[in-house]
Amino acid sequence: MRSRRLLLGAHVSIAGGLDEAFARARAVGCDAIQIFTKNTNQWRARPLSAREVEAFRAAQRTSGIGPVLAHTSYLINIASPDRRLFRRSVEALREEAERAERLGIPYLVLHPGAHLGRGVEEGTKRAAEALDTVHGYLPRARLRILLETTAGQGTVLGARFEVLAALLARVAAPGRLGVCLDSCHVFAAGYDIRTPAGYRETLRVFDGTVGLDRLRAIHLNDSRGECGSRVDRHSHIGKGRIGREGFRHFVRDPRLRGIPMILETPKDGDFVKADRRNLRLLRALAGASRRGG
Repeated sequence: MRSRRLLLGAHVSIAGGLDEAFARARAVGCDAIQIFTKNTNQWRARPLSAREVEAFRAAQRTSGIGPVLAHTSYLINIASPDRRLFRRSVEALREEAERAERLGIPYLVLHPGAHLGRGVEEGTKRAAEALDTVHGYLPRARLRILLETTAGQGTVLGARFEVLAALLARVAAPGRLGVCLDSCHVFAAGYDIRTPAGYRETLRVFDGTVGLDRLRAIHLNDSRGECGSRVDRHSHIGKGRIGREGFRHFVRDPRLRGIPMILETPKDGDFVKADRRNLRLLRALAGASRRGG
């Protein structure tokens, strides 16, 4: 049964070792975290050693922080019409899924990909094929891949909820997938979440297409771009076009309790201090204590 606590966290660095992420998360004040499990600028990674896996699992147990989300490399494009890039993307996604599974990470966040001019229908078909292939490689994996909502820049899929719903309907095992909603992305894609009425309508449309039962993670980021701008530029909470009140809706919505809400706000300057400030503000908006109240 899912926790009913407010779960707030941030994307944290794995510099010095995967297990080091938990010390950084404690310093910031996270309930949950998101990490990369490898260098995001490279297709392949050195295999995880048994020692690394045990150190990571032990550090998480000691910290009490969870759940943990992993995010895939941005090189991956499972909707690509280019056969070579498509094959590399499928293999890279397989590798990242295997790494997350070994580490005991329950969720792997993935951008749905870009069709590169071939159209939404073709892109959705390719993405579903890629997901089915990866699921076939890992038939007994507990890991759930989460398709992230996008801002709609270029030819990327996932800016409209109905496209995500169509992709989920195409895969052979939709129960092995979920969705990660990004506040900056949905706002930039044209869903106005700033007002109570706009937020309610956005969640109503999401529930009617994708389904709230598929929502397993949320990225909380303010937006530098206007609503509908399709500009994927994140800002600190309350410092962008969404504003503080837009985030109050998320952190006070009882339907979202127990769903990890992760900051992906800018990491420029003193990002540790910035993450602390963003988390304090979100808890204040929720009227919550350190552990979610």
